Amino acid sequence: MHPPVATLAALATAPAAGAVGILRLSGPAALDVGRLLAPGVPEAPTPRHAYLARFVDAHGAALDEGLFLYFRAPHSFTGEDVVELQAHGGPRLLRLLLARALAHPAVRPAGPGEFTRRAFLNGRLDLTRAEAVADLVAADSEAAVRAAAAGLAGALAARVAALEAPLGALHADLEGVLDFPEEAEGADADAAPRLEALEAEARALLAEAGRGRLVRRGARVALYGPVNAGKSTLFNRLVGEARALVDEEPGTTRDVLEARLEWEGLSLTLLDTAGLRETPGRVEALGIARAREALGTVDLAVLVLPPGASPAEAEGWRAEAGDTPVLRVAGKSDVGAAGASGLADALAVSGRTGAGVEALRAEVLGRLWGGGAPGAVALVSERHADALRRAAEALARAREALSVSTLEAVSGEVGLAREALGEVSGTSASEALLDALFARFCIGK
Repeated sequence: MHPPVATLAALATAPAAGAVGILRLSGPAALDVGRLLAPGVPEAPTPRHAYLARFVDAHGAALDEGLFLYFRAPHSFTGEDVVELQAHGGPRLLRLLLARALAHPAVRPAGPGEFTRRAFLNGRLDLTRAEAVADLVAADSEAAVRAAAAGLAGALAARVAALEAPLGALHADLEGVLDFPEEAEGADADAAPRLEALEAEARALLAEAGRGRLVRRGARVALYGPVNAGKSTLFNRLVGEARALVDEEPGTTRDVLEARLEWEGLSLTLLDTAGLRETPGRVEALGIARAREALGTVDLAVLVLPPGASPAEAEGWRAEAGDTPVLRVAGKSDVGAAGASGLADALAVSGRTGAGVEALRAEVLGRLWGGGAPGAVALVSERHADALRRAAEALARAREALSVSTLEAVSGEVGLAREALGEVSGTSASEALLDALFARFCIGK
């Protein structure tokens, strides 16, 4: 006999003063507990109807007046009976209401993301859409908001389902041939093209992982190069304010400065680094060491070259970035022409006048993103990427096994691919995986 399902209670708004605060209840006792707090609400309230109600303490004394909403199972976010009390947003008031709800023996506090977890367990959301809820809450750029909203609407779920369904059909055909060879004869005849198409789609979705990472955490771009190339002036121009000190004396920048920007909806952290040179002072040398360290952490390094720089010098500075992609820029274009220094292929910009800055923004976005709108990406996470990579590799092994091994081996690899994909959609997610995923949610969501 299964133990009774507990009713969850939590504040669904931040624990700070505000105009409105929400207490959320979900589970079999949600309505009974909600009516203890709001006794004036009808015994059988109309679902999805807002009642103006008086909220009371255990002695019947009024605490507040607000709205009472009831969502009857299964037509709620969690798939269970849900009650929301919308009170005034005083933290002390909300704690009193929550304590009153938790005093009921059928109620316990909700853990992080537990309302969304119940929505997943009750079939209201697949795992990609459940994760999109957390992404939407954490989104700090327009691109992140739009991508998470697309995930919540099922964009990624649809693409995963388009892989899972034919993969399941192929697996069933292979197992049928193994279990009932006479009845299912020929069902595996087209296995090779089916495997090839499925692997291609898995790899296409996997290719969006890099874009998803940029949308989730934002891009990091560093301005670097020799001293007196105009990096800090360009940094100030791109940021829109005088964040970095600018002076004719070489080596003015002694540390890594950061500024958060949003270009075309994409969150971007711009870094201004200390100028590189052979014989710096002691403090300046520390700044240069930090600059070199920062170059290994960014998605794009913008090499700002001074007037008169030679191709050989430019190549030496480019090598400082290691494996990080580099965009070459001829700085101080108002002072000297890029072509005169033999760097005609470098983008000419001037932080002082603003010349070429818009072209630089467009080029940076193009290098980071390529084509299309940042908000249109399928928000593939690192977790999704790992599962998709394992699925694609299993499908590749299955294709190879068709010609060199047994049908059992082929079917086994297809089964592994299904299991990996199920980790994305949630059809084969373990309790440990669910615990880890929902731990990053806030309480009340």
